[in-house]
Amino acid sequence: MKIFTVSNEIPSKIPLFLDSCPCGFPSPAADFVEQELDLTQYCIKHPSASYYIRAEGESMILAGISSGDLLVVDRAETARHGDVVVAAIDGEFTVKRLCTHPRLALEAMNPDYATMFVNPDSLEIFGVVTYIIHSTRG
Repeated sequence: MKIFTVSNEIPSKIPLFLDSCPCGFPSPAADFVEQELDLTQYCIKHPSASYYIRAEGESMILAGISSGDLLVVDRAETARHGDVVVAAIDGEFTVKRLCTHPRLALEAMNPDYATMFVNPDSLEIFGVVTYIIHSTRG
């Protein structure tokens, strides 16, 4: 597993347009730049507690996570029922949806993979996935 740390040293501000872009019918969009957007500031709420990790495998495909996607993970966020988390079970890392009721489990978001019912003593949460960076090009 390769973990990338978050750095604020290199600003990555890019133009942010005033208008949104419809995904349905096109509209005559105005080309007014509202401000600059720093993706690090937008995606990282707790820099000292955040890291990036690359997803591997297809078990979270229905959550919009594909193999090779970059995940933004925040260790300062408290994991709640329904959150996608980076967890370790007996030292093995995985990305799954956390289910706290009716029984503690890590749920795959792909019907080809089984839900993992876990013993609370063997589960360690390494952070909540807050953003998914997914390339639209292969």
